Amino acid sequence: MLALFLRETRLGIRAGGGGLTGVLFFLAVVTAVPFAVGPDLNLLARIGPAILWIGALLSSLLGLDRLFQADREDGSLDALLIARDRHMPALTVFVKCLAHWTVSVLPLVVAAPLFGLFMNMSAVGIGATALTLLVGTPAIAFIGAAGAAVAVALPRGGVLVSVLVLPLVVPVLIFGVSAAYAAVAEPNPFLPPFLILAALTLFLAVIGPIAAAAALRYSAD
Repeated sequence: MLALFLRETRLGIRAGGGGLTGVLFFLAVVTAVPFAVGPDLNLLARIGPAILWIGALLSSLLGLDRLFQADREDGSLDALLIARDRHMPALTVFVKCLAHWTVSVLPLVVAAPLFGLFMNMSAVGIGATALTLLVGTPAIAFIGAAGAAVAVALPRGGVLVSVLVLPLVVPVLIFGVSAAYAAVAEPNPFLPPFLILAALTLFLAVIGPIAAAAALRYSAD
Protein backbone atom coordinates (compact mmCIF):
# COMPACT_ATOMS: atom_id res chain seq x y z
CA MET A 1 0.00 0.00 0.00
CA LEU A 2 2.87 2.37 0.77
CA ALA A 3 4.43 1.66 -2.64
CA LEU A 4 1.08 2.34 -4.31
CA PHE A 5 0.68 5.60 -2.38
CA LEU A 6 4.16 6.77 -3.40
CA ARG A 7 3.51 5.77 -7.02
CA GLU A 8 0.19 7.62 -7.17
CA THR A 9 1.73 10.67 -5.52
CA ARG A 10 4.60 10.75 -8.01
CA LEU A 11 2.19 10.34 -10.92
CA GLY A 12 -0.01 13.14 -9.59
CA ILE A 13 2.95 15.48 -9.22
CA ARG A 14 4.38 14.47 -12.59
CA ALA A 15 1.05 15.13 -14.30
CA GLY A 16 1.30 18.70 -13.01
CA GLY A 17 -1.29 21.40 -12.62
CA GLY A 18 -3.58 19.63 -10.13
CA GLY A 19 -2.56 21.33 -6.91
CA LEU A 20 -1.61 24.63 -8.54
CA THR A 21 -4.84 24.80 -10.53
CA GLY A 22 -6.85 24.15 -7.38
CA VAL A 23 -5.01 26.86 -5.44
CA LEU A 24 -5.51 29.38 -8.26
CA PHE A 25 -9.22 28.55 -8.45
CA PHE A 26 -9.43 28.85 -4.66
CA LEU A 27 -7.76 32.26 -4.88
CA ALA A 28 -10.20 33.36 -7.60
CA VAL A 29 -13.19 32.45 -5.41
CA VAL A 30 -11.79 34.26 -2.37
CA THR A 31 -10.81 37.42 -4.24
CA ALA A 32 -14.16 37.62 -6.02
CA VAL A 33 -16.14 37.78 -2.76
CA PRO A 34 -15.09 41.34 -1.71
CA PHE A 35 -16.20 42.63 -5.11
CA ALA A 36 -19.60 40.99 -4.60
CA VAL A 37 -20.33 41.95 -0.98
CA GLY A 38 -18.44 45.23 -0.79
CA PRO A 39 -15.45 46.42 1.27
CA ASP A 40 -17.09 45.86 4.68
CA LEU A 41 -14.24 44.28 6.66
CA ASN A 42 -16.47 43.14 9.51
CA LEU A 43 -18.81 41.39 7.08
CA LEU A 44 -15.89 39.72 5.30
CA ALA A 45 -14.54 38.47 8.63
CA ARG A 46 -17.94 37.00 9.55
CA ILE A 47 -18.43 35.14 6.29
CA GLY A 48 -14.74 34.25 5.90
CA PRO A 49 -14.97 30.63 7.16
CA ALA A 50 -17.89 29.87 4.86
CA ILE A 51 -16.14 31.38 1.84
CA LEU A 52 -12.93 29.45 2.53
CA TRP A 53 -14.87 26.22 2.88
CA ILE A 54 -16.88 26.78 -0.30
CA GLY A 55 -13.75 27.71 -2.24
CA ALA A 56 -11.87 24.66 -0.97
CA LEU A 57 -14.82 22.38 -1.71
CA LEU A 58 -15.22 23.59 -5.29
CA SER A 59 -11.46 23.46 -5.87
CA SER A 60 -11.36 19.87 -4.55
CA LEU A 61 -13.77 18.77 -7.28
CA LEU A 62 -11.54 19.87 -10.16
CA GLY A 63 -9.42 16.75 -10.60
CA LEU A 64 -11.81 14.05 -9.42
CA ASP A 65 -12.84 12.99 -12.92
CA ARG A 66 -9.22 11.92 -13.61
CA LEU A 67 -8.94 9.74 -10.49
CA PHE A 68 -9.44 6.45 -12.37
CA GLN A 69 -9.24 7.63 -15.98
CA ALA A 70 -5.53 6.83 -16.52
CA ASP A 71 -5.94 3.39 -14.93
CA ARG A 72 -8.82 2.62 -17.28
CA GLU A 73 -6.86 3.74 -20.34
CA ASP A 74 -3.71 1.67 -19.60
CA GLY A 75 -5.59 -1.43 -18.45
CA SER A 76 -4.42 -1.41 -14.82
CA LEU A 77 -8.00 -0.88 -13.68
CA ASP A 78 -8.94 -4.34 -14.98
CA ALA A 79 -6.03 -5.87 -13.07
CA LEU A 80 -7.25 -4.11 -9.95
CA LEU A 81 -10.78 -5.49 -10.30
CA ILE A 82 -9.75 -9.12 -10.84
CA ALA A 83 -7.60 -9.29 -7.70
CA ARG A 84 -8.13 -12.48 -5.72
CA ASP A 85 -8.57 -10.66 -2.43
CA ARG A 86 -12.06 -9.18 -2.53
CA HIS A 87 -10.98 -6.37 -0.22
CA MET A 88 -8.06 -5.32 -2.42
CA PRO A 89 -10.04 -3.03 -4.81
CA ALA A 90 -11.48 -1.02 -1.90
CA LEU A 91 -8.04 -0.75 -0.26
CA THR A 92 -6.51 0.38 -3.54
CA VAL A 93 -9.21 3.03 -3.98
CA PHE A 94 -8.57 4.19 -0.40
CA VAL A 95 -4.86 4.64 -1.12
CA LYS A 96 -5.60 6.43 -4.40
CA CYS A 97 -7.90 8.82 -2.51
CA LEU A 98 -5.16 9.58 0.02
CA ALA A 99 -2.68 10.24 -2.78
CA HIS A 100 -5.17 12.49 -4.60
CA TRP A 101 -5.84 14.42 -1.39
CA THR A 102 -2.12 14.83 -0.72
CA VAL A 103 -1.33 16.14 -4.20
CA SER A 104 -4.45 18.16 -5.06
CA VAL A 105 -6.25 19.09 -1.81
CA LEU A 106 -3.55 19.46 0.83
CA PRO A 107 -2.14 22.56 -0.98
CA LEU A 108 -5.58 24.15 -0.53
CA VAL A 109 -5.42 23.56 3.22
CA VAL A 110 -1.92 25.06 3.33
CA ALA A 111 -3.06 28.11 1.36
CA ALA A 112 -6.23 28.65 3.44
CA PRO A 113 -4.55 30.67 6.26
CA LEU A 114 -3.12 33.14 3.73
CA PHE A 115 -6.48 33.52 2.04
CA GLY A 116 -8.06 33.99 5.47
CA LEU A 117 -5.98 37.15 5.84
CA PHE A 118 -7.57 38.44 2.63
CA MET A 119 -10.97 38.04 4.36
CA ASN A 120 -9.83 40.00 7.45
CA MET A 121 -10.34 36.94 9.67
CA SER A 122 -8.94 36.74 13.18
CA ALA A 123 -6.07 34.41 14.04
CA VAL A 124 -8.43 32.10 15.92
CA GLY A 125 -10.84 31.97 13.00
CA ILE A 126 -8.05 31.26 10.53
CA GLY A 127 -6.63 28.48 12.70
CA ALA A 128 -10.03 26.88 13.28
CA THR A 129 -10.93 27.02 9.60
CA ALA A 130 -7.59 25.51 8.56
CA LEU A 131 -8.03 22.72 11.14
CA THR A 132 -11.56 21.91 9.96
CA LEU A 133 -10.36 21.87 6.35
CA LEU A 134 -7.54 19.50 7.29
CA VAL A 135 -9.97 17.11 8.96
CA GLY A 136 -12.94 17.52 6.61
CA THR A 137 -11.50 17.70 3.10
CA PRO A 138 -10.45 14.00 3.02
CA ALA A 139 -14.16 13.19 3.18
CA ILE A 140 -14.62 15.07 -0.10
CA ALA A 141 -11.97 12.89 -1.72
CA PHE A 142 -13.64 9.69 -0.48
CA ILE A 143 -17.07 10.78 -1.72
CA GLY A 144 -15.54 12.00 -4.96
CA ALA A 145 -13.98 8.59 -5.57
CA ALA A 146 -17.46 7.05 -5.71
CA GLY A 147 -18.63 9.73 -8.13
CA ALA A 148 -15.51 9.34 -10.28
CA ALA A 149 -16.04 5.56 -10.38
CA VAL A 150 -19.62 6.01 -11.60
CA ALA A 151 -18.51 8.35 -14.41
CA VAL A 152 -15.24 6.61 -15.33
CA ALA A 153 -16.70 5.00 -18.47
CA LEU A 154 -18.08 8.30 -19.78
CA PRO A 155 -15.94 10.37 -22.17
CA ARG A 156 -16.86 13.66 -20.49
CA GLY A 157 -17.75 12.77 -16.94
CA GLY A 158 -16.28 15.78 -15.17
CA VAL A 159 -19.55 17.69 -14.88
CA LEU A 160 -21.41 14.54 -13.85
CA VAL A 161 -18.93 13.89 -11.06
CA SER A 162 -19.51 17.38 -9.68
CA VAL A 163 -23.29 16.97 -9.90
CA LEU A 164 -23.13 13.63 -8.09
CA VAL A 165 -20.70 14.71 -5.39
CA LEU A 166 -21.95 18.18 -4.45
CA PRO A 167 -25.20 17.10 -2.71
CA LEU A 168 -23.33 14.41 -0.78
CA VAL A 169 -20.71 16.77 0.65
CA VAL A 170 -23.27 19.22 2.07
CA PRO A 171 -23.13 17.64 5.58
CA VAL A 172 -19.33 17.96 5.55
CA LEU A 173 -19.66 21.61 4.56
CA ILE A 174 -22.27 22.29 7.25
CA PHE A 175 -20.28 20.85 10.14
CA GLY A 176 -16.98 22.25 8.87
CA VAL A 177 -18.37 25.79 8.73
CA SER A 178 -20.25 25.33 12.03
CA ALA A 179 -17.07 24.30 13.83
CA ALA A 180 -15.11 27.21 12.34
CA TYR A 181 -17.82 29.68 13.37
CA ALA A 182 -18.04 28.18 16.86
CA ALA A 183 -14.34 28.85 17.43
CA VAL A 184 -14.90 32.61 17.16
CA ALA A 185 -18.43 32.77 18.61
CA GLU A 186 -17.93 32.61 22.37
CA PRO A 187 -21.19 30.89 23.51
CA ASN A 188 -20.98 28.14 20.87
CA PRO A 189 -18.79 25.10 21.62
CA PHE A 190 -16.22 24.17 19.00
CA LEU A 191 -15.76 20.52 19.90
CA PRO A 192 -19.19 18.95 19.08
CA PRO A 193 -19.39 20.00 15.39
CA PHE A 194 -15.67 19.31 14.98
CA LEU A 195 -16.04 15.77 16.34
CA ILE A 196 -19.04 15.17 14.06
CA LEU A 197 -16.92 16.39 11.13
CA ALA A 198 -14.14 13.96 12.08
CA ALA A 199 -16.70 11.14 12.43
CA LEU A 200 -18.05 11.91 8.95
CA THR A 201 -14.55 11.69 7.50
CA LEU A 202 -13.91 8.34 9.20
CA PHE A 203 -17.29 6.99 8.10
CA LEU A 204 -16.76 8.05 4.49
CA ALA A 205 -13.20 6.67 4.55
CA VAL A 206 -14.88 3.26 4.85
CA ILE A 207 -18.02 3.71 2.76
CA GLY A 208 -16.50 5.76 -0.08
CA PRO A 209 -13.84 3.27 -1.25
CA ILE A 210 -16.28 0.35 -0.96
CA ALA A 211 -18.87 2.17 -3.05
CA ALA A 212 -16.23 3.23 -5.58
CA ALA A 213 -14.93 -0.33 -5.92
CA ALA A 214 -18.48 -1.61 -6.48
CA ALA A 215 -19.12 1.08 -9.11
CA LEU A 216 -15.87 0.19 -10.89
CA ARG A 217 -16.86 -3.47 -11.04
CA TYR A 218 -20.25 -2.52 -12.45
CA SER A 219 -18.71 -0.25 -15.11
CA ALA A 220 -16.28 -3.03 -16.09
CA ASP A 221 -19.19 -5.42 -16.59
